[in-house]
Parts: sequence; structure tokens; C-alpha cells
Amino acid sequence: MTLTQLEIFSVVVELGGFTSAAARLGIGQSAVSHAIRALEQELGVELLHRNKARVEPSDIGHRLLERARAMLGLAETMRQEATAARGMKLGTLRIGSFGPSASIRLLPAILQRFRQDYPGIQVLIDEGPDRQVLQWLHERRVDLGFVVLPQHHLDTVPLFEDQLVAVLPTNHPLATQQTVELAQLCDHPFVLTEAGSAELVDNLFRGARLQPDIRYRCSQLISTLDTVARGDALTVVAELSVPEGNNGRYCIRPLHPAVPRQVGLALLDHRQASPAAQAFIELATRMHRDGLLGQLMRVGGSTL
Repeated sequence: MTLTQLEIFSVVVELGGFTSAAARLGIGQSAVSHAIRALEQELGVELLHRNKARVEPSDIGHRLLERARAMLGLAETMRQEATAARGMKLGTLRIGSFGPSASIRLLPAILQRFRQDYPGIQVLIDEGPDRQVLQWLHERRVDLGFVVLPQHHLDTVPLFEDQLVAVLPTNHPLATQQTVELAQLCDHPFVLTEAGSAELVDNLFRGARLQPDIRYRCSQLISTLDTVARGDALTVVAELSVPEGNNGRYCIRPLHPAVPRQVGLALLDHRQASPAAQAFIELATRMHRDGLLGQLMRVGGSTL
């Protein structure tokens, strides 16, 4: 068993196919097939189910995939620590990010300075809903993830706090109020976004024993806001996820009582974090402590 075989196995599962894995790794498809076949023969189990649509891991493949990613992560950490000891700043850092708050406001502000300080670190960004980022962390597909706090089963670093707000059509009766109560939102058609803090919004209503009149479900925040702008429904989202300059297409009102939301970085175990991950966390923490992070987020940060 080699690290190369484990890497090929991991990439095949991630991309769902031998051809796409070969393209990602820059090797021939036959080499991918040979590596998987040799690994299965050595372990004596079938790691992958091969079908026409997609390659998927078997039951034992799922379990061994977590071990493989852990071994690959430790190997990368060893490489980075060795290069750091020689005064070099090389390696790879994979970050999971969710929603506009993290991907547009928070991550670019940190990433711009991280690239300036560590130009030799290759940073890979995977974007998905907040629940998926948590799954990626547990599957070791990413080294770090931006998540909504608290997450008691992970090591976390808080970075900023905003609040949940109601987003209303401009001509909606509730738009005349300074604040909106959660119960008032249940009397009107509601659009639920699956992006960003969807689980937090869902738990908010459930905790208050309220049931919004959900007429629409959108996977993207932009679709959610368009639904509100048309006057078809209202919604609740995180304040920093709302794009600036909506040109009066909808209005934003704070909830009463206020509902804070905290976002930060998370990782499985800070003791096993690679030097690149540690450097990113230290930079983000320092920017937060110095107030620089908040300033950059308020002006929209930078671009990826």
C-alpha cells in the first residue's frame, strides 16, 4: 500500500470517476485503474462499485476512505513541517466555505493577505452549504472550514458576529415597521434558502414552536432574494449574506428579539493541523483581534 494509491482512491471517490480522477492527477486512466485494482487486491476487499453513471465507494470503501484521508493529511503535514524546517513555505491548504458571508465577505479578506505572506502555499477552495462543509471536515476532504458556531465536536476559532434579519418586498405591510417579530413572518408566504444559515433559520422557527408558510425552497441565495423582490414571499437570512446595493428591490428589517449569528473557522483537531492550516488560523485570528477583518468585510473585502 502506497500514499499514491491512497491519493488516487481518494480522488476517484471525490470526483466519482476514473477519467476525471486521471485528468485531475495528470496520469493515464489505465494507471488509475491499476492503482485501485492493486489496492483492492492487497486489502482483499472491493473498495468501489463501478456503474455506468458514477463510481461510488462500497460500505468498506466508505470506512477505509476516512482512514486514507487521515493518512494523506498526516503525510502532507509531515512534508510541510519538513519544508518549514528548511526555511521553505510550500504545501497545500484546502478550505471549505459556505454562503456569501464566508465566500464573499470573510474568506477573500483573509486570503489576500495569506497569499502575500505565503505565496508558496497552494490554496484550494470548496464551496457548499454549511452542512456540507461540516461533512467535508469529518471526511477530511478539507483542512479547515468556515462554519456557523457553536460546533462543540470540532476545534473552532470565532471570527465575526452578525444577526439574522427579515428580507421583505418593498411594498410589504411589515416593511413599515422598524423591527419584525418571528411570529409575524408566519402569516405570509415564506421562501427558505438552502444556502448559508439554512439550518440556523430552521432551528430558529422550530425552537419558537412556529411554522412558516414555506412556499418556495431555493438552493441559491440569489434565487431567494429574487423571489422576495418579485413580491412572492419573504425570508430570513444572515445580515452579511445580503449583497450591498439592492436598488430598492427589497428591504431588510432586524428581528425582535435580535438573533445573533457567529461564524468562525473549524478543524477536526488543532494538534494535527498542518503548518499551512496553523498559519491561516493565526492570520485570521490576528486580523480579527486587530479589527482589520471587520473593516475589510464592511467594505466588501476583495475578490478571489
